[in-house]
Amino acid sequence: MPERYSLNLPPMSLIKSRKRVADHGEVFTPAWMVDAMLDLVKDESERIDARFLEPACGSGNFIVKVLQRKLAVVESKFGKSDFETQHYALFALMCIYGIELLVDNIAECRENMLEIFSGYLNIDESDDLYCAAFYVLSQNLVHGDALSMCVGSGEPITFAEWGYLGKGKFQRRDFRFDTLTGMSSHTEQGSLFAKHEIFTPVKTYPPMTIRELASMTPDNTTKEAA
Repeated sequence: MPERYSLNLPPMSLIKSRKRVADHGEVFTPAWMVDAMLDLVKDESERIDARFLEPACGSGNFIVKVLQRKLAVVESKFGKSDFETQHYALFALMCIYGIELLVDNIAECRENMLEIFSGYLNIDESDDLYCAAFYVLSQNLVHGDALSMCVGSGEPITFAEWGYLGKGKFQRRDFRFDTLTGMSSHTEQGSLFAKHEIFTPVKTYPPMTIRELASMTPDNTTKEAA
């Protein structure tokens, strides 16, 4: 496997235009503030399997930083094994979620996350791992409205709960976002996907390998797809 390299991206602008600020209240959080806020939950932000949801993710200022922190932990724990590094890096990506109202932002967000991920592993579009990550981001980063909990078509937002079973196998179960938010009224919480009897998945998939995940992305899929 080629040598891995820096996890850094160039700094993001805090606004795209005055009109977008006026129309959507769109102002991006500066990197120093993101780091300060993530330091308040340092243990969680540096845990590979900790799940993060950003309900207005913009171009990814928050979740890019979360991914960078997770990948640094992957490197420290599994960096001596290419197999473990690849699978735990993908699992780290799988544990990050976002919702964004504006279509150009969600496309940029996916691109920024994919750039961090592929840059860390030094892979390109010809690699199954790159294609698997592309597919995961298409599922985890949603073009929709966090307030209505729906995508543009009016269908409810659905998120995939990913688990790493070991030995190169991943498990996926899909849950409706509006159902997941109901867990706030129950004492059994602990994660985005509470293990409570009312929180049943709308679909469960058989265990999948990286190659099988990669095959789920059609050749004509683009990063702008919702």
